[in-house]
Amino acid sequence: MNLSLFVVVLITAIVLVAAALIIGRLLSPSSYNKQKGEAYECGIPTRGGSWMQFKVGYYLYAILFLMFDVETVFLFPWAVTVREAGIDGLINVLFFFVVLVLGLAYAWKKGALEWK
Repeated sequence: MNLSLFVVVLITAIVLVAAALIIGRLLSPSSYNKQKGEAYECGIPTRGGSWMQFKVGYYLYAILFLMFDVETVFLFPWAVTVREAGIDGLINVLFFFVVLVLGLAYAWKKGALEWK
């Protein structure tokens, strides 16, 4: 029973995604000109090359934020079912927090949280 339900959900997801892509391709205007390929800077023409280097720190902060933000989202299902989860659910969430804190401590020790 569970396998057939999984197959139905999987096929439905594939069909819906394919339908959205096909409808988007058919209905969207498709004209190309040179201005579409240029970088847009609030209407101001760019001077020089539009490719610039950014410090790795920006990307590192963004990745760390996303990592901890996504991990926090995983706590919502647990919070909804905390009474039904019982002591096993509590132990699992405590293990999750330990892993989360160890990741934060590792990033802190490596200096990833220092702005240089």
